[in-house]
Amino acid sequence: MRGYIHEMESIARSSGGSTEQVLETVANRYIGANPQEPPVYRVHDGAGFRRLADCRYDMNLGERWPEIRDGQFVYAWGKLWCAREGELPFAVSCYGPVKVFVNGSRQFASNLNDDVFPDRRAVFRARMLKGWNHLVLEFTATGTGCGAVFGTGSLKGAPLHFLSPGPARAGREGWIYSAPQDEPWTDAAAAELAALEEEGADGPGWFPRREWTAAELAAGSFARILGAEAAPGQTAFAWTGLRCGRAGGAKLHLAGTASGAFALYLDGREFYRSPEKQEGAFRVPLELAYGRHQLVVRSICPAAKWDFRLEAPEAGCGIRLEKPYPVEGLPDVWLYLGPFAPEDAPAAEDVARMDSVFGPTGGKRFWRADLPEAAVRPYLEAALYGRWNYPLGVTLYGILKTGEELEKSHYVDYAADHIEQCTALHEYALWDTEQFGAPGINHQLALIDSLDDCGSFGAAMLTAHAARPLAGAREAAEHIAHYITHVQDRLPDGALYRVKGTTDFMMGTMWCDDLYMSTPFLGKYYALTGELSYLEDAARQFLLYKERMFIPGQQIMHHVFDHKFGKPNGVPWGRGNGWVLFSLTEILELMPADHALYQPLLAFFRELCQGYLRLQGPNGLWHQVLTDHSSYQEASCTSMFIYAFSRGIRFGWLEEPDVYAEAALRAWEALTELCIDKQGNVYGVCRGSGYSFNKYYYKDQLGWQLNDTHGIGIVLLAGIECLKLARSRGC
Repeated sequence: MRGYIHEMESIARSSGGSTEQVLETVANRYIGANPQEPPVYRVHDGAGFRRLADCRYDMNLGERWPEIRDGQFVYAWGKLWCAREGELPFAVSCYGPVKVFVNGSRQFASNLNDDVFPDRRAVFRARMLKGWNHLVLEFTATGTGCGAVFGTGSLKGAPLHFLSPGPARAGREGWIYSAPQDEPWTDAAAAELAALEEEGADGPGWFPRREWTAAELAAGSFARILGAEAAPGQTAFAWTGLRCGRAGGAKLHLAGTASGAFALYLDGREFYRSPEKQEGAFRVPLELAYGRHQLVVRSICPAAKWDFRLEAPEAGCGIRLEKPYPVEGLPDVWLYLGPFAPEDAPAAEDVARMDSVFGPTGGKRFWRADLPEAAVRPYLEAALYGRWNYPLGVTLYGILKTGEELEKSHYVDYAADHIEQCTALHEYALWDTEQFGAPGINHQLALIDSLDDCGSFGAAMLTAHAARPLAGAREAAEHIAHYITHVQDRLPDGALYRVKGTTDFMMGTMWCDDLYMSTPFLGKYYALTGELSYLEDAARQFLLYKERMFIPGQQIMHHVFDHKFGKPNGVPWGRGNGWVLFSLTEILELMPADHALYQPLLAFFRELCQGYLRLQGPNGLWHQVLTDHSSYQEASCTSMFIYAFSRGIRFGWLEEPDVYAEAALRAWEALTELCIDKQGNVYGVCRGSGYSFNKYYYKDQLGWQLNDTHGIGIVLLAGIECLKLARSRGC
């Protein structure tokens, strides 16, 4: 085989030369593998361990048990669901000696250096089973402390959240922990913990506490849930669901008791208002149509007890109360919101929703459960759908543009819905971060600390927002623009620059990739706002990067310039170069032809195209290391060169259009023959990279992956541009 698949399996053979069919097949495969999936809402115990900004849990048991004695042991227990078997990275920073057991097998034990340097970060990988995995941490108290900061070893790639074990806490996020004890468990005892769940034994010795006291119960539902925050005259809400199972509808009475004036709303319409000094029993007639309904209670805090209780409908009436939203770990069928000052309270008609915080800045609220310190929070648990990261930015861009090109709105809607799931929850995610340390959704956007976190997906977001207004998109765009313009590190001449990184070797570097992670967004933000400074900033970045990374003799780019060593890394990585040319077309399209920066950008584009044209491989594809044709044929850089060449012809930027048209169409033919099978699987896409001064890192260690999201979208974009190119040339 010349490529990754047998010619009998190629999409070129099964599509009959139809680029439209190739686009649909690739897009359909991705969408079928990643159907729409909303966040999972869970109850979070505020008395549990707090997650830090790196999404690890701060398990400082010395603070939890200040009377603990040196040599005593404490255990923490959490569980993690995995959809498939595989390894996950974990990181530990120790307050004292720590052992980590995964499914009963010891996977980590700290050493003397770990124990006495709590700023030290130890990373290990552990095998996860498909299904539930139980993690138990054993802490020994010493003079240095007791406990650890523990959790994911990869914030960007795997921001893990753990669930509480035991049936009484089922579905709730967080860990439980034991009281100090003098003797350690055996390794076998740690392994037996999973069996406790099956037996229904939570055990009274596990913390934090999870029950109301008698005094709290007597204070009333709103009073105990909202606690010391509540004051007379303030407003709060309770929300539940009503299900009518009778085909012709039903008539009933809602009965219960209340302390404090209240009003009832059914599906957003008020149907009952109590006396101003409500105290005691009430009975309200109600007629329900068949199906599911939303019941909202708006209550005003009295001077004393603040309560609202609704009796369950009578058996046999065909009506039942149910959760207003499928919140996991919810102990009953009610959610609670508040308190609010009267002038700040949201309209009762608008509160039956889970995608927004409520109230004024500085006093925002979200839903709570009827448990001590119990917050309701969203957690993203889908593998890809609803996630915000840079490879998905270009993936969704490609799917959205496929829908527009083929005039098939379901592709546009899929991409826009994915993006809007992120943008609609952007305000919530920022609030969640302030409240809880690290969000369960949008963690890269909420915790931006690099261009990777915002620019690529942000550009796709603005493209989707132009096609269909997205809730929260403009606010998210402002957040990103502020970060790139005012927060992201730059050199004195304004060049975007990585002062820090996830590893030491990334510190003090400039990457070709960062032109894609910044400039398309800046260009689209200019298109949104009309502020020319964003477009000019984007244009200057190309010229600043060219000064440091352009290879004049070959007319291509080094992957990285490392300021620690004062030189580029000497390797022309395929996709890094593809990002440059791809992004340059996005800015050239927007740049006014009479702008002072237009001609320098156009000249740079032409130089790069000449360099890449010379390096096209004999099969029509470009290679992982552009100058080494013994390195593997790489699909994502090939797609980006197709895309850029085709756009260069379409916009009249290239002076020899026939030469570039032949190269682009030959490359597309090669992609469909050698890299895409008839099921729409995409082969030969380099995985996410680090960098090296050694070309063999790129050639031999930086391998390709099947259906990697770095390549799917750009393959679609390449096909779209080839369609336009072929039409323009009468092919």
